[in-house]
Amino acid sequence: MKTSNPVLSRLGQAAERERAAGYGPYGPAAGQPGYGQPGYGEPYPTATGYPASPPAVQPMTIDDVVVKTVTLLGITGISAVAAWNLIPDALTGAAWIGAALTGLVLGLVISFMRMANPALVVTYAVIEGVFVGMVSKYFTNILGFEGIVLQAVVATFGVFFLMAMLYKARVIRATPKFTRALIAIMGGLFAVMLINFVLALFDVNTGLRDAGPVGYIFSLVCIVVASLSFILNFNEIEEGVRMGLPQRYSWTAAFGILVGLVWLYLEILRLLAYFQGDD
Repeated sequence: MKTSNPVLSRLGQAAERERAAGYGPYGPAAGQPGYGQPGYGEPYPTATGYPASPPAVQPMTIDDVVVKTVTLLGITGISAVAAWNLIPDALTGAAWIGAALTGLVLGLVISFMRMANPALVVTYAVIEGVFVGMVSKYFTNILGFEGIVLQAVVATFGVFFLMAMLYKARVIRATPKFTRALIAIMGGLFAVMLINFVLALFDVNTGLRDAGPVGYIFSLVCIVVASLSFILNFNEIEEGVRMGLPQRYSWTAAFGILVGLVWLYLEILRLLAYFQGDD
């Protein structure tokens, strides 16, 4: 199985090894009366007395990813509503920063280790819910932008479904060149935002996150890049299904979509705040 994505290639090789551990030749060809698995000399017993197949590794499907994605979105939404209602206004800033830093660290761990760990992914969804809830509360209650959260949510899912249709129609394809360029741009944006955050700690204002030409352009660039990141998610899911990755990797795929949705929501929320602040 060949793919242009090295991560998927490694995961595909791991899936093949798992399938090899789950299935083996039976009978004399294996040199033993049972299945040809290391450490297993006898077949699995059954009520009929005939050997049974050992447990198989279930492959990932599109439905698995959809279910996991909806589950994570539900957890994030519930966590956001709970944080909005339970955390006092005076602690909004502290909860915002704490959730942002914790979510960043956990997100990097999941991304770089490529671990299909449901517990980690669900924990990330809870933390991101607190973060999103605090940001939304800040824009609504403290800045006074009524209705901005609903507008941002509708716009976010509207963009997501638009990108899904464009990908399905093959209007935009995740070619190797497109993938490399988009990953490089995303890395550059992350570096710029990190530098801007550090400078802000020392009261250095770059105007990157202010209501002005620079802020507008930067937010629009982030929205476009966040939207295009879904193309990479859809391609990874499609390739993962084709390569027969184990079912648990649907959590990793759902995690990628959640990250993109949260990023897109925050950028749209900020851009809408710029426009409402000019009224």
